Amino acid sequence: MTDRSAELLAATRREALKLGLGAAAAGVTAAQAAAQSFGAGEWKDRFDASSGAVATRTSSSRVPTLSRETASATEQAIASYQDIVGRGGWNTVPNGPRLKLGSTGERVVALRKRLMASGDLDPNVGMSPTFDSYVEGGVRRFQARHGLIPVGVVGDDTLSSLNIAAPTRLRQLEINLVRIRTMANGDMPSRYVMANVPAAEVETVEDGQVSARYTAVVGKVDRASPTPLDAKILQVNLNPFWTVPASIVKKDLIPQMQKDPKYLTKKNIQIIDKSGAVIPPEQINWQTDEATNYMYKQDPGEDNSMGTVRINMQNPDGVYMHDTPSKNLFGENARFHSSGCMRIQNVKELCTWLLKNQPNWNRRSLDAAIKTGNRIDIQVSPPIPVLWRYISGWGAADGTVQFREDIYGKDGTGELAMAGGGTSAATGQAGQ
Repeated sequence: MTDRSAELLAATRREALKLGLGAAAAGVTAAQAAAQSFGAGEWKDRFDASSGAVATRTSSSRVPTLSRETASATEQAIASYQDIVGRGGWNTVPNGPRLKLGSTGERVVALRKRLMASGDLDPNVGMSPTFDSYVEGGVRRFQARHGLIPVGVVGDDTLSSLNIAAPTRLRQLEINLVRIRTMANGDMPSRYVMANVPAAEVETVEDGQVSARYTAVVGKVDRASPTPLDAKILQVNLNPFWTVPASIVKKDLIPQMQKDPKYLTKKNIQIIDKSGAVIPPEQINWQTDEATNYMYKQDPGEDNSMGTVRINMQNPDGVYMHDTPSKNLFGENARFHSSGCMRIQNVKELCTWLLKNQPNWNRRSLDAAIKTGNRIDIQVSPPIPVLWRYISGWGAADGTVQFREDIYGKDGTGELAMAGGGTSAATGQAGQ
């Protein structure tokens, strides 16, 4: 970890404590498992998996995103933003160095005006050119509403979100209200999992209330997680194998082997031909597409791309939810790194909730089973519905108006604040 990353992570933890934020609370044989072939997997080098917990941006509200209460709150948010637009919207904050406590100048004055226009800063604090504790608090509030780590510093990601025009945000709310109403006006299951892709967040819902929320990593722009998607969770797979899909072999594995001929060996990935025989990497010409003629299977272990848990859900896109060895990715603002599947922080807690009605399975028994290193598939009975949705703007039960960037361009806003130039999207750093 770089000095800058370590400093930012420490700052994130300190600010999380100040704001009262925390991590979201919340069988078949190995021979049979080895015969399975998974679809639409993902390929990602392991980053610093020991980076530890980071501040979650999940809400403490127990009101589900897909509910009449959220629809009503979004209607109120639309009325508020219509008023803002009617009054001329808000100003932009000029580009420049990061703004933080102690910064001075006309850009700070512009920042004050912008935060006041959206209700994130009390107009009575005045127009001083100094970035003081009032401005810092307003920036934190704005960041929390936009799914950014609330550290109170204005960097590239925060500046991009600040400078999205008020009419664009209003249009975002109007489009997303239709999506929310479509589900809120219907009969929802008594127990279900809902993944909000642009928010990169998962919530478990039981009897009309959110049990827990989980930070997620979802599909990158050119390998989007499919939405809308309705499926059923059938199994929890412990210590899963991973069979690399052909698309990942061509896009990622071959280039990796061209750079490092020992890459597959380091990652414990076997090459298997059509007869089932294991062949050494040296027999393949990695400068051609010859590698696409073979199957690639990664054994269970700490470097497995699915981590220690895979949540199996039946769907035509072949996507699923899973653990990851790349824990640090959960600490980024723009968590769009996968090839369509979804990585879940604290996935064992999610699995405990999924299996709460299964005899002999609780968090302790899950941990013990994972520790054995053996592949175990646990049936989820009855299957639990899972919904992947695209909700990028909504009114929350606490009265705040929440926005996430239209990362896949489904809102037609034409503005992707973190997709093109933000530091976290471009470099993997958690820039604010």
